[in-house]
Amino acid sequence: MANSRFQALDRAWEHRPVEVSTAGKSVQTIFAENVFSRQRMSEYIADATLVQLFDVIDNNKPLSRDIAGAVAIGMKKWATEHGATHYTHWFQPLNGGTAEKHESFIEIDHKGGVIEQLSGNELYQQEPDASSFPSGGLRNTFEARGYSAWDPTSPAFIIGDTLCIPTIFVAYTGEALDYKTPLIRSIEAIDKAAAEVCNYFDKNVKRVHVNLGWEQEYFLVDESLWAMRPDLVMTGRTLLGHTSAKNQQLDDHYFGTIPARVLNFMTELEQEAHRLGIPVKTRHNEVAPNQFELAPIYEEINLANDHNQLLMSLMERIARKHHFRVLFHEKPFSGINGSGKHCNWSLQTNTGVNLLSPGKNPYANLQFVTFLVNILMAVNEHNGLLKASIASAGNAHRLGANEAPPSIISVFLGTQLTAALDEIEHATAEKAIVINAKKEMKLGVAHIPEILLDNTDRNRTSPFAFTGNRFEFRAVGSSANCAAAMLALNSAVANQLMNFKSEVDGMIADGIAKEKALFIVIQRYIKQCKAIRFDGNGYSEEWIEQARERGLDTEVSVPKMIDCYLSESSKTMFAHTHVLTADELRSRCEVKWENYSIKLQIESRVLGDMVINHVLPVAERYLSILLDNIIKTKSIFLAGEAESLTEEDRSLVRRIKEHISAIIREVDEMKQKRSEANHEQDMRQKAILYHDNIFPLMESIRHHVNALELVVDDELWTLPKYRELLFIR
Repeated sequence: MANSRFQALDRAWEHRPVEVSTAGKSVQTIFAENVFSRQRMSEYIADATLVQLFDVIDNNKPLSRDIAGAVAIGMKKWATEHGATHYTHWFQPLNGGTAEKHESFIEIDHKGGVIEQLSGNELYQQEPDASSFPSGGLRNTFEARGYSAWDPTSPAFIIGDTLCIPTIFVAYTGEALDYKTPLIRSIEAIDKAAAEVCNYFDKNVKRVHVNLGWEQEYFLVDESLWAMRPDLVMTGRTLLGHTSAKNQQLDDHYFGTIPARVLNFMTELEQEAHRLGIPVKTRHNEVAPNQFELAPIYEEINLANDHNQLLMSLMERIARKHHFRVLFHEKPFSGINGSGKHCNWSLQTNTGVNLLSPGKNPYANLQFVTFLVNILMAVNEHNGLLKASIASAGNAHRLGANEAPPSIISVFLGTQLTAALDEIEHATAEKAIVINAKKEMKLGVAHIPEILLDNTDRNRTSPFAFTGNRFEFRAVGSSANCAAAMLALNSAVANQLMNFKSEVDGMIADGIAKEKALFIVIQRYIKQCKAIRFDGNGYSEEWIEQARERGLDTEVSVPKMIDCYLSESSKTMFAHTHVLTADELRSRCEVKWENYSIKLQIESRVLGDMVINHVLPVAERYLSILLDNIIKTKSIFLAGEAESLTEEDRSLVRRIKEHISAIIREVDEMKQKRSEANHEQDMRQKAILYHDNIFPLMESIRHHVNALELVVDDELWTLPKYRELLFIR
């Protein structure tokens, strides 16, 4: 019988591209056709209600149930006209995915029939079961009540026959059980703090919006081959497998011609994304074989995050239509690039000014430098927290290798910006500031130099890099919810801007001119946050030691990285900004520790099963063939000749036997260590046990299995190899 692996290969290679028709489907025609957008709202909602709703969306005004009732009527009418029969509150619990409970529009009419309706209360609030979602101890199993509540700033959309209403998710006692709630709180905090600082320069600034443009990296694998790999099916990554002789060494996949099957997948994905109002713009091959990237035009951060979560589920659904499985794991294949979710973050005023875009004159540049330096201060103060926000079992494999940033948070500014800050640091306030009695202040160009757009190179080893008019947080993992990192960044910057304003206002109250006070505080900050600035090679051993000397967080254990959420500086900062309470912080740590342990528990169990059921039987069968060959050789040839004829066979037999023995011994030890860890009740300690005791055994087992893969007869090996998984036909 043929090896099932080769049957799977035949099925994979026989797939033909799924043709996707694009005739008559321009982006302008289909964009947001499945979204209850502002245009749709104006068609289905009365003008008086519309004015109030837009005031809620645009100006953070409170949302009343009366508005919800009027909106619900129009929203339901639009949805049913577009084929919707059900609605759901679509939220983002702490399990890392999205959640939905579908309800039909029907209600009893008390006349023996039903009517279709969506009430204001149903739009405004639902009560999904909270007990089965991660809560980090905030809710007990018997305390099931939780609430989802409408987020009007993110428009409703239709998937299939279901109207999806973006919502927050909170416990009966009010604590956030999701990613969206604290993200929105952080947006409000930075809006208020940044607008107040902007008023030093422009009194017309009333609001500051946070923008996010994410870049989503991912892998595609043939579905039939994916189904032959229990590790890919159960964990999203290969737990064993030797690197292919050819992978990404030639750089021939990066920006190369997109394979026809993949292009058809991308085309359909883009069409469906555009229908849902997701402005995807960029698509290309990434560095590793079978790795790709797509990116949208930037949007307001809350909407951008919703769109990323929606797109990930859309990608999985459409990939299956094209006989692919999409892998979001940060490191699905060893020895080649992993996948990240680069988060491009910026601040924009209601007057249209990008606060991270260098100005055209010294005064405008002072505003730019003010925000730039305060962001540096925030990242410097909370570098450990930012690292904790992107720490996960998956991202631990990616960080620090193959173009991924290292697990030390630092900021790359580039030569020109670094030189500009150095000039300001060593300038004197008297020489730098010239006050014009009738107009705004002017700064000496020598001290606030002209700063140009795209003034930096791109440092791929920097986890937080300035790239011309935004910061790129490159350390976020591919499978992550962007909100985890973004709410930490927003909160840290908001807190820093609040402290900055307090200091400047205090100096002004003491009689120091506003312009001079701004300069003095900025200059001091530049000196205080120099430790976070690093433009060199983040992979070097020297940088690790240097970072440690600078006082930066150099922890490499994910469970211990998470501790930074509970540091005094983090508690104070989140309390000051009203983003997360002490209980919510503690619960998020518990969830992260538990998630880390569970993922390693699953991986170690899958690895053990694969070794026992796939690897060892094949290796022992091949060993038996070799031994049989030696015996037959001895029976035919003279003893002296047999010795020389079988020496290589003897050596091979010894090596195979040693690897088999090591695997059996280490799998047994891994089971024992896992049992010990599972009896630990403290979630942090349990995660540490998995990190320290079980993960090293998994890596060692992988080493022995990979060695066997190189020598065992290819016809016998049942698992698809890297050379088969990584090259789409």
